[in-house]
Amino acid sequence: MILLQKVARRADPVEDAAVIQEVRKKVGCHIDLRVDANRNWTYEQAIKFGFLVKDYNLQYIEEPVQHESDIIRYCEESGLPVALDETIDNFPENPLNVLVKYNHHQIVALVIKPTVIGGFEKAAMIAQWAHIQGKMAIISAAFESGLALSAYILFSCYLDLQNADTCKLMNNSPASSVAHGLGTYRWLEEDITTDPLGIGRNPSTGFIEASVADATHLLHKFQMNHNFIHRTFTGEKVLGYHLDLDSNDFSFSVNVQEIGQRNNVRNSGSTILFLHGFLGTNEEWVPVMHAISGSARCISVDLPGHGATKIKNCGDDKAALRSLLSIEIIADLLLKLIEHVTPDKVALVGYSMGARIALYMALKFSDKIEGAVILSGSPGLEDAVARKIRRAKDDSKARSIVTHGLQLFLNTWYSGGLWKSLRSHPYFNHIVVRRSVHDDLQGLARVLSGLSPGRQPSLWEDLKHCKVPLMLVVGENDEKFKRVGQKMWHEIGHDRDDAVSKLHQMVVVPSCGHAVHLENPLPIIRLVRQFVTSLRSVKLQEKGNVRDLLIYNQ
Repeated sequence: MILLQKVARRADPVEDAAVIQEVRKKVGCHIDLRVDANRNWTYEQAIKFGFLVKDYNLQYIEEPVQHESDIIRYCEESGLPVALDETIDNFPENPLNVLVKYNHHQIVALVIKPTVIGGFEKAAMIAQWAHIQGKMAIISAAFESGLALSAYILFSCYLDLQNADTCKLMNNSPASSVAHGLGTYRWLEEDITTDPLGIGRNPSTGFIEASVADATHLLHKFQMNHNFIHRTFTGEKVLGYHLDLDSNDFSFSVNVQEIGQRNNVRNSGSTILFLHGFLGTNEEWVPVMHAISGSARCISVDLPGHGATKIKNCGDDKAALRSLLSIEIIADLLLKLIEHVTPDKVALVGYSMGARIALYMALKFSDKIEGAVILSGSPGLEDAVARKIRRAKDDSKARSIVTHGLQLFLNTWYSGGLWKSLRSHPYFNHIVVRRSVHDDLQGLARVLSGLSPGRQPSLWEDLKHCKVPLMLVVGENDEKFKRVGQKMWHEIGHDRDDAVSKLHQMVVVPSCGHAVHLENPLPIIRLVRQFVTSLRSVKLQEKGNVRDLLIYNQ
């Protein structure tokens, strides 16, 4: 039998140790004791606790220290068996490269939450590594329904059988049975299934057990208990429409995609505007928008020169057209679009060229932008010579589009080093085909030239005075933009003690390159959702401050 005790909840680890000592006296030596510190202790506190309980036969202590870098040192100094939990939650897409750091004999168990770390395949990979190293792989649930717990029960059984086979192949002693952490069924008063999951005390053994047969039956014969469904959400259809907008002697017909609740009442909720990169369209954001639309209104547009957005007329001076299609003009166009669709501020999510536009708008128009997620973006170039060279290169590429056609340009464009990671994507050819649907080659050329980083204003100085929260996102394999991102992170003054600075984030997305939202979309969905939620909490706090001020004035 296993008993799990939470520790590091008291002011002094001495008090926690006294509790463990008393529990051991009460239950005797035939009960395995696990304790979980949830990273709440400093290294010194954890060492003090370990010294006091070292003779009380703990099966393991889970996450005893605050910092991952101290885990191995703690194992060696305390001599206690240790289990990893939150450390595993932070593993990258391929965890095997990180796991090797934790092959210490005192790390005896890995606590794995499949829904947290990214699914059953990744959980099975980590569990198999643990079994080969002679460590326990413990499946742990969180706030799962009976349906999800049934899948966990079968998955845990599968891992135990796999471990038995591993022991046999390696000529090791048969593995002892493992108590998995599936007791969270008690945390929910209601469940979505009509038949409750059969987890309970076995009268013959006294153990709390889950039945594989019951779990299998529930999965195969699942019936929804509609009495406990408080809200349902079905996949919404994407609304497509055109907006006719004027900006600086231009008239545009902007192609818009929208999903999520529309509400023109001020302060009614979050609106997110998604901006694609060069050669992209608003379609590439639709999967991300679907995933977020339950909690926000999501809008994506075809930027000028792209997709179905048309330049309807542009005055008489066609020679000046290219210089007019600048980042300032497009930002002004998007501001007019924002004013048309909502009376409130919006959050921006931009990729590459779209990220540069989003950053420009966030820094220049903080009265309309509440925050921006910058995917593989930059503030432009500072050096005059570098700007001149980049202008010349982009002007040459723009002429190539018009002279030789889009297909030849695409072949050359995607052969560059920036796209090495994307070229290995299983849908790379499909992505390139979708990039070839643009009809307005003149418009594409004008955008490539007019929005060149060598032509747009440098925003490096503006970053120092940023008034809205920024999330800087780069791909793990995108070395160039990782360097740019780190420099931006330094410039925005994220260490200042104010509300905006506390929301600045810098995130490196694993297993992808420049096209982060295409190569690894799930982390992007999670990051955007978290960022918008943080913006919403700040908005609510500001409302509370205003209300408190009004009450005080009264």
